[in-house]
Amino acid sequence: MKSDAEYKELSIREFTKAAEVYDSNHAGIYEMCKDDYPPILAELRKDGFDDLLDVGCGTGPMIELLAAEIPGKRYIGLDLTPRMIEVANAKGIDGARFVVGDAEDLPFDDASFDAVICANSFHHYPNPQAFFDGVARVLRPGGKLVLRDYTAAAPVLWLMNRTEMPLANLAGHGDVRAYALDEVRALCTAAGLVPVTLEAQKKFRLHLVARKPAGVSG
Repeated sequence: MKSDAEYKELSIREFTKAAEVYDSNHAGIYEMCKDDYPPILAELRKDGFDDLLDVGCGTGPMIELLAAEIPGKRYIGLDLTPRMIEVANAKGIDGARFVVGDAEDLPFDDASFDAVICANSFHHYPNPQAFFDGVARVLRPGGKLVLRDYTAAAPVLWLMNRTEMPLANLAGHGDVRAYALDEVRALCTAAGLVPVTLEAQKKFRLHLVARKPAGVSG
């Protein structure tokens, strides 16, 4: 098993290369990321928000979409890969700022955001509890997390984690593991967040909406 630092270095190498094609129509395996944008947008339309954080934002396609669909808000994108952030900042999206940072050590003040989103990035995190704890800290009371990633039935999940992802590591990808719904629920509740929606959807997608309880600070 690789160390946390080794997984993160693999991710940086992988997405430094991916940054050059990530927004194109020839993005290869990264094309599937676009399937997560509509359900995230639909969730965000349900509630008002002023400040949103996109964790694992890549080149900023989700924030680009949100800024066009829901203008006049403050959008922050965070990604571990400097080249992804360079490409995102070069877009000059109104109301948006992109920073290099670690999803497991969010560089933001407590209660800074009304909404946090994370699309197709969570399976790259060696310490998922640190991510959830950080999200709970930076969310304002009543704020919500929308997370989309991989999941599957137990036998398929076992194959993904024991076969597919190790092979992906050998090919230079920074995949760590995918999680069952019960595991995600446990991570979420341990951080003090309340799952509102947690389900497996088609194409092996996990869909989580969780809230920070009103009246809970920090």
